[in-house]
Amino acid sequence: MSQPTSSTLALLDLRCPRCHQGKLFSHPAYHLTKFAHMPESCPVCQQAFEPEPGFYFGAMFVSYAFSVAIFAITSVLLYYLAGDPALWVYIVVVGAAATACTPLALRYSRALMLYWFGGVSYRPELAK
Repeated sequence: MSQPTSSTLALLDLRCPRCHQGKLFSHPAYHLTKFAHMPESCPVCQQAFEPEPGFYFGAMFVSYAFSVAIFAITSVLLYYLAGDPALWVYIVVVGAAATACTPLALRYSRALMLYWFGGVSYRPELAK
Protein backbone atom coordinates (compact mmCIF):
# COMPACT_ATOMS: atom_id res chain seq x y z
CA MET A 1 0.00 0.00 0.00
CA SER A 2 1.20 3.50 -0.72
CA GLN A 3 2.03 5.94 2.03
CA PRO A 4 -0.96 8.03 3.23
CA THR A 5 -0.52 11.67 2.32
CA SER A 6 -2.23 13.14 5.37
CA SER A 7 -2.20 12.46 9.08
CA THR A 8 -5.94 11.84 9.00
CA LEU A 9 -5.56 9.08 6.39
CA ALA A 10 -2.62 7.60 8.30
CA LEU A 11 -4.70 7.61 11.49
CA LEU A 12 -7.62 5.89 9.76
CA ASP A 13 -5.21 3.30 8.36
CA LEU A 14 -3.64 2.90 11.85
CA ARG A 15 -0.14 3.87 10.71
CA CYS A 16 2.77 5.45 12.55
CA PRO A 17 2.24 9.19 13.21
CA ARG A 18 5.86 9.99 12.36
CA CYS A 19 6.48 8.16 9.05
CA HIS A 20 2.90 7.15 8.05
CA GLN A 21 4.19 3.73 6.96
CA GLY A 22 4.71 1.44 9.96
CA LYS A 23 1.67 -0.35 11.35
CA LEU A 24 0.56 0.53 14.89
CA PHE A 25 -0.68 -3.01 15.60
CA SER A 26 1.04 -6.35 15.09
CA HIS A 27 -2.03 -8.48 14.35
CA PRO A 28 -5.35 -7.92 12.55
CA ALA A 29 -8.38 -6.78 14.56
CA TYR A 30 -10.16 -10.10 14.08
CA HIS A 31 -7.33 -11.99 15.85
CA LEU A 32 -9.25 -11.94 19.11
CA THR A 33 -6.44 -12.98 21.43
CA LYS A 34 -3.90 -10.45 20.14
CA PHE A 35 -5.93 -7.57 18.67
CA ALA A 36 -4.48 -5.09 21.19
CA HIS A 37 -0.80 -6.02 20.75
CA MET A 38 1.36 -3.12 19.61
CA PRO A 39 5.07 -3.32 18.80
CA GLU A 40 7.33 -1.26 21.06
CA SER A 41 8.41 0.94 18.16
CA CYS A 42 7.68 1.57 14.51
CA PRO A 43 9.35 -1.02 12.25
CA VAL A 44 10.13 1.71 9.69
CA CYS A 45 11.33 4.79 11.63
CA GLN A 46 11.81 3.33 15.16
CA GLN A 47 9.41 5.84 16.76
CA ALA A 48 8.39 4.59 20.23
CA PHE A 49 4.67 3.78 20.35
CA GLU A 50 4.47 4.24 24.13
CA PRO A 51 5.90 7.69 24.92
CA GLU A 52 5.70 7.07 28.68
CA PRO A 53 4.58 4.26 31.01
CA GLY A 54 0.80 4.18 31.33
CA PHE A 55 0.32 6.46 28.32
CA TYR A 56 -2.68 4.54 27.02
CA PHE A 57 -4.68 4.71 30.26
CA GLY A 58 -6.10 7.94 28.85
CA ALA A 59 -7.40 6.00 25.86
CA MET A 60 -10.10 4.47 28.05
CA PHE A 61 -11.92 7.83 28.00
CA VAL A 62 -11.84 7.90 24.19
CA SER A 63 -12.96 4.26 24.14
CA TYR A 64 -15.81 5.15 26.48
CA ALA A 65 -16.94 7.86 24.04
CA PHE A 66 -16.87 5.30 21.21
CA SER A 67 -18.96 2.91 23.32
CA VAL A 68 -21.54 5.60 24.08
CA ALA A 69 -21.77 6.39 20.36
CA ILE A 70 -22.21 2.69 19.51
CA PHE A 71 -24.95 2.35 22.14
CA ALA A 72 -26.76 5.48 20.94
CA ILE A 73 -26.56 4.71 17.22
CA THR A 74 -27.62 1.08 17.69
CA SER A 75 -30.53 2.08 19.93
CA VAL A 76 -31.78 4.75 17.51
CA LEU A 77 -31.50 2.35 14.57
CA LEU A 78 -33.44 -0.31 16.49
CA TYR A 79 -36.12 2.20 17.45
CA TYR A 80 -36.71 3.44 13.92
CA LEU A 81 -35.94 0.34 11.84
CA ALA A 82 -37.40 -2.36 14.10
CA GLY A 83 -40.38 -0.34 15.36
CA ASP A 84 -39.36 0.02 19.02
CA PRO A 85 -38.92 -3.67 19.93
CA ALA A 86 -39.05 -5.17 23.41
CA LEU A 87 -36.45 -4.25 26.01
CA TRP A 88 -34.66 -7.62 25.75
CA VAL A 89 -34.04 -6.98 22.03
CA TYR A 90 -32.34 -3.67 22.85
CA ILE A 91 -30.17 -5.35 25.48
CA VAL A 92 -29.10 -8.22 23.22
CA VAL A 93 -28.51 -6.18 20.06
CA VAL A 94 -26.76 -3.26 21.75
CA GLY A 95 -24.61 -5.64 23.79
CA ALA A 96 -23.67 -7.64 20.69
CA ALA A 97 -22.85 -4.47 18.73
CA ALA A 98 -20.69 -3.11 21.55
CA THR A 99 -18.87 -6.44 21.89
CA ALA A 100 -18.32 -6.74 18.14
CA CYS A 101 -16.91 -3.20 17.92
CA THR A 102 -14.58 -3.53 20.93
CA PRO A 103 -11.41 -4.36 18.94
CA LEU A 104 -11.88 -1.37 16.64
CA ALA A 105 -12.82 0.98 19.48
CA LEU A 106 -9.69 0.01 21.41
CA ARG A 107 -7.42 0.37 18.37
CA TYR A 108 -8.76 3.76 17.32
CA SER A 109 -8.78 5.10 20.88
CA ARG A 110 -5.09 4.21 21.22
CA ALA A 111 -4.29 5.67 17.80
CA LEU A 112 -6.09 8.92 18.66
CA MET A 113 -4.17 9.16 21.94
CA LEU A 114 -0.87 8.69 20.12
CA TYR A 115 -1.70 11.21 17.39
CA TRP A 116 -3.18 13.85 19.71
CA PHE A 117 -1.04 13.56 22.83
CA GLY A 118 2.05 11.58 21.79
CA GLY A 119 4.09 14.64 20.83
CA VAL A 120 4.96 13.16 17.43
CA SER A 121 4.74 15.01 14.14
CA TYR A 122 4.91 13.75 10.58
CA ARG A 123 8.40 13.65 9.04
CA PRO A 124 8.29 12.38 5.44
CA GLU A 125 12.08 12.12 5.16
CA LEU A 126 12.04 9.20 7.62
CA ALA A 127 9.94 7.00 5.35
CA LYS A 128 11.87 4.50 3.26
